[in-house]
Amino acid sequence: MMGKQSVAYTEPPVITARASVAGKKEMEGPLGRLFDEIVEDPMAGQNTWEEAESTLQEKVVQHLLKKANVSAQDVRYILSGDLLGQLIASSFGLAKFQIPFFGLFGACSTMGEGMALGSMLVEGGCADRVIAITSSHFASAEKQFRFPLEYGNQRPLSATWTVTGSGGVMLEKAVGNNAGYSGKICIKGVTTGKIVDYGVKDSLNMGASMAPACAELLYANLTDFGVGADYYDRIFTGDLGYVGQRILIDLMKEKGVDISKVHSDCGMIIFDQDTQDTHAGGSGCGCAAVTLCAYILRQMEEGKYKRVLFVPTGALMSPVSFNEGRSIPGIAHGIVLERI
Repeated sequence: MMGKQSVAYTEPPVITARASVAGKKEMEGPLGRLFDEIVEDPMAGQNTWEEAESTLQEKVVQHLLKKANVSAQDVRYILSGDLLGQLIASSFGLAKFQIPFFGLFGACSTMGEGMALGSMLVEGGCADRVIAITSSHFASAEKQFRFPLEYGNQRPLSATWTVTGSGGVMLEKAVGNNAGYSGKICIKGVTTGKIVDYGVKDSLNMGASMAPACAELLYANLTDFGVGADYYDRIFTGDLGYVGQRILIDLMKEKGVDISKVHSDCGMIIFDQDTQDTHAGGSGCGCAAVTLCAYILRQMEEGKYKRVLFVPTGALMSPVSFNEGRSIPGIAHGIVLERI
C-alpha cells in the first residue's frame, strides 16, 4: 500500500491483449484506422440500441480471446460495466462466454475501475488471467439520460458526445519476473478515487462535474507515490473534454501542480472538434476504453511513452437522481502503466 489511496505492485500484471470496437462516427475521427473493428450499423444488426451495445462488448471479448490465443474457459474472471440501468449491456452481452463475472458501475470511469480491481486479483494471486472491459452507445445513453433522438433538441456547447464503442484488455500474471514480455505494457500500480461533489447539476456539462474528482485523484496519486507530474511521460484523463480540461488544469494549479505540459484527454483525442459536431468532445464509458486500447497502449508499445497515468473519469448520476434535482458527484481512478 502506498499512501492513503494507492497500491504499487511487486509483480505487475501484464496486458497481453487489447481490443477495441467502435461506431461509424468514431471511425471518421482521428483514431479511425486504429480500431480492431468498425460497426457502421448503429443497431449492430439488433432490434434495440441496448442490444447493439451488448454486441459491441461481445465482439471485443472475441477479439481478446483470439489475440491472446486462449479460450473463454482459460479466463478466470471478467470485470465489466456500462451506463445502462442494472448494467444490461454487459450482462446480456457477456453471458454467452460463461466466464465468472463481476458487474461494475463507475460511470465513465469503469474502465479504470475494472483494470484496478482486475490487476489486484491477478497480483494478489486470486486469478492468473482476467478481462476488463466496458462500453457505451450514443443512442442508448441519450435515451436513458437525456432526450429521445426523435426530439432533435439543440445541444449546448458544453455537451459532450457519447462514444459508440467498447474497449477491453486481457490482464495476466507475469511469469518469470516479466521475462519474455519485452515491449508489453504492465500495470505498476493504481490509485483509487474518492467521490467528489462540487454541486454541479447540469447533465449537459459532464466536464464540470468530473474535473474536481479528477484533480483530487491526480493529487493523491502524486502524493502517494512521492512524484511530480513530470514523472509521467503523459497523463491521459477520460472524458473531461475541452471544458473539463480547463477546469482540471486550474484546479491542479491551485494545488501547486502544473500538468498543462503532460496532460491529454481521451474526449479531446477521439473526435475532431473542427470537422465533427461533438462540441466539447467525447464521453461515455467507451470513450476512455477505446482510446486506451486503440491509441494509448499502441503508442506505448511503439516506444513513444515509457510511463503513463491513465485516469478515466465518471459522473455518478442516474435518471432518478437527476429528475429529483440532485447534484452530480464525480469519480476518477488512476492506472499507472509502464512499458516493459
